[in-house]
Amino acid sequence: MKSFLVDENGFYGEFGGAYVPEILYKCVEDLKKAYLPIIESEEFKKEYNDLLRDYVGRPSPLYFSKRMSEKYGCKLYLKREDLNHTGAHKINNAIGQILLAKKMGKTRIIAETGAGQHGVATATVCALMNMPCRVYMGATDVKRQHVNVERMKMLGAEVFPVESGNMTLKDATNEAIRDWCCHPADTFYIIGSTVGPHPYPDMVARLQSVISKEIKWQLMEKEGRDYPDYLVACVGGGSNAGGTVYHYVDDLRVKIVLAEAGGKGVDSGLTAATIAAGTLGILHGSRSLVMQTEDGQIIEPYSISAGLDYPGVGPLHANMAQQHRATVLPINDDEALRAAFELTRLEGIIPALESAHALGALPHLKGQLKPEDVVVLTVSGRGDKDLDTYLAHKDDPGILD
Repeated sequence: MKSFLVDENGFYGEFGGAYVPEILYKCVEDLKKAYLPIIESEEFKKEYNDLLRDYVGRPSPLYFSKRMSEKYGCKLYLKREDLNHTGAHKINNAIGQILLAKKMGKTRIIAETGAGQHGVATATVCALMNMPCRVYMGATDVKRQHVNVERMKMLGAEVFPVESGNMTLKDATNEAIRDWCCHPADTFYIIGSTVGPHPYPDMVARLQSVISKEIKWQLMEKEGRDYPDYLVACVGGGSNAGGTVYHYVDDLRVKIVLAEAGGKGVDSGLTAATIAAGTLGILHGSRSLVMQTEDGQIIEPYSISAGLDYPGVGPLHANMAQQHRATVLPINDDEALRAAFELTRLEGIIPALESAHALGALPHLKGQLKPEDVVVLTVSGRGDKDLDTYLAHKDDPGILD
């Protein structure tokens, strides 16, 4: 049977690969040769799993959402990544990559961040491991995610505001890659999502796969079977979605639903729905779906969510969409906001704006869900960082219906 996971050449179907400047070729090749032997070693696994348990607070709960289940006519479980240390799934990957960096003898860490959660996770593990850290963040995101910026600084990281482009995640990634080109020998680039040149998409998905690994045994405890009927996750670059589907992607009993950022609408010109609006191209070292003009210029993405406004998507997700392994739904800003307030009022959980897009997929599924269907939805992060945005929209028509 064909697999939807990465092949030996670093591709997912026609997507993936490593398209990097010559100066980075050795860095990427060294990482490609080192990552599997290290992360599959017993020493790494013990150190990683001990930190996930004692530092991150894993396993994260699989919570039966009673009132939401009644509303949507199914058995809805929420995978509570928002309860991790630092408030999101990002810490799973950051801990794994910094352990890898140390074992490869790297002495300096760089990262990019949009919503700030990956930046906070990276700054956290750098404080833990006593390593210098520089985080690149678009100046637009620095303003709208002020609390996370202050958290990174308090943790000892240098936050570098990027003033190019529309000053969001794409531009932060561009700047981080430039830094890596200038310091290839001593610097390890902790990429926060399933994007970038191979082996990053596979490496990040593997480190996040603790999510689906836990879902398997948690469902067995709660439902007497280790697979759901539906898996739902938001997708920007795709790290939490990659971790949510990792152990299920080749199990065709499980329907996969990905929610991408529709912004003001896929055809509005203000969107980050890359799978719906993108075409085949190369961005940040990987061949995937990219929002671009006919001559290959990047179209600036837009989303109310700082963590989803990326003009590309991970090659794993692009391939799942192309092969019809996943249903991909663009969820607009207003749908995400409505979903966030709904979860808050029905279950007492304030989700991150990114996670609210996954919740916004539920009304689209309502007609096809049956009462016995088991649905697992990953709440990728908590909403503290987005309170200013929520407060600005709480009086919008229809938000608190």
